[in-house]
Amino acid sequence: MEFAYHRSLAPMIGVLLGIAIVEMLVVHLVVVVWLGWWAALVAGVLDASLVIALIGLIRSFRRLPVTLADGALTMRAGSLRSVTIPVANIAGLRATWDAAAIKQRGVLNLALASWPSVVVDLDPPIELRRGRKLYAVAHKLDDPVAFHAAIAALSPRHGH
Repeated sequence: MEFAYHRSLAPMIGVLLGIAIVEMLVVHLVVVVWLGWWAALVAGVLDASLVIALIGLIRSFRRLPVTLADGALTMRAGSLRSVTIPVANIAGLRATWDAAAIKQRGVLNLALASWPSVVVDLDPPIELRRGRKLYAVAHKLDDPVAFHAAIAALSPRHGH
């Protein structure tokens, strides 16, 4: 099963892209006046690479959905971040959460600039690189109701 998130995340990253483009134009004018055309050219290359990276990230949201298949839940934020969770590690879905819960060290927030619509609790936690333990994953999905139903269908343990 696939769960899309591009309609939820792309607009927020699009706003960031728009701000980056406006910032790029203003900084270029300032750099040209203070430092000259060569410095503006260097800044332009750096800014253009940021714009290209953000466009690539937005496009990857549709291409890389969250998937539930073959006994694993793969939570993705486009090409930026991905984590694969064995179904056996899913303890359930949180009914409520606050900003403090999302900011905890053991929570991976894949909602990026949006407020999460789902939080998956893990038990036992997953160990990431450098020994960091992952206790929960938050995400902003386009259809959280379908995601809740799919997780609840795994077993009675996952339905809460």
